Amino acid sequence: MEPMTIAERRKYLSRMAPRYWPATRPEQSRLLDEMEAMTGLHRKSLLRLLRPDGLTRSPRTQQRGRVYGASVDDALRVIWESLDYVCAERLTPGLVPTARLLAQHGELVLPPELAIQLGQISVATVQRRLTRLAQDTPRLPRKRPAAANRVARTIPMQRIPWDEREPGHFEVDLVHHSGPSTAGEYLHTLQLIDVATGWSERVAVLGRSYRAMAAGFWQILQRLPFAVREFHPDNGPEFLNDHLLRFWGDSVPGLQLSRSRPYHKNDNRFVEQKNATLVRAYFGDARLDTPAQGAALNALYERLWLYYNLCQPVLHLVEKTAVGTQIRRRWDTAQTPYERLAGTSALPLAARVRLDALYQATNPRALRRDIYTRLDALLHPRPVAATEPAA
Repeated sequence: MEPMTIAERRKYLSRMAPRYWPATRPEQSRLLDEMEAMTGLHRKSLLRLLRPDGLTRSPRTQQRGRVYGASVDDALRVIWESLDYVCAERLTPGLVPTARLLAQHGELVLPPELAIQLGQISVATVQRRLTRLAQDTPRLPRKRPAAANRVARTIPMQRIPWDEREPGHFEVDLVHHSGPSTAGEYLHTLQLIDVATGWSERVAVLGRSYRAMAAGFWQILQRLPFAVREFHPDNGPEFLNDHLLRFWGDSVPGLQLSRSRPYHKNDNRFVEQKNATLVRAYFGDARLDTPAQGAALNALYERLWLYYNLCQPVLHLVEKTAVGTQIRRRWDTAQTPYERLAGTSALPLAARVRLDALYQATNPRALRRDIYTRLDALLHPRPVAATEPAA
């Protein structure tokens, strides 16, 4: 049985006090035995707390001194920036490994006492300090339509369970980069999200033809370090057609296919969320429609692949409880998708060794700077200076 918290003990004793004082001596002794077993407190402590003023908490007369100094704030600022300002719940579990990685690349000085403090600091303390650090932390600005066809009717409608534990079950979607007009050909981002680990894959394709979609899927399949077990797209004909069914059957034998219900975007909730945070947050509604932009976008996605799968911790829902008309949710400790994947048997040993070496060689702060430099070059290309004609 878990020990009571201080608040639970006080509430319990406040209810036991009216029973204790009117009782006879033998009954008081029995009640003390019961309270001692329930709270884990000594009898003398119980008698002191059961007095009329024993449970009244006096206000603090002297504030506690600071436990964590300016060096912790400086380290938090560097680590927080390196991980693109994630929330405290995602940041805190990865403070020590990220700090060691940054120190390895010369981005941070990590004496032993600082490493100990980063390992001890609580989520609440990190949240308070991030609130203060956010006031003077400049951040780069980010900007922010399906009836089933013949093929779709052969594929079952369902949702991948939110508590899926086996890696390889992917939600799939396509993000359009058409800008204000959908005329002509333009780039799309093909995105896959693994429900169990949060592993994400993105590739840019020009148009939605079978050749473009098949090339995009093939590029992702070649890069994935673990096996695909299920694809779960929406009802778009760019996914559900005879050509792609044949391609998937040849490329991924035994692949399970499912689709979301028409007009139920929440059936693809994981990939829809990442469409907003990993694609739209970077590119907004800009129109991208040239092969050169497609090549630059794919080069940027290679960097984002490293950043979000190996460096960025994510939370995973572990429990949903109905309380009246509300749903209470509980998340686990934040881990990177790679850490979650490495904790399963789905990752082959050779891939594990390769990814671990890649992580050790990655400077997350420099990687983030490179991502935003590439993003700026893609969205705001510099004009090419005109050359003088030859004499």
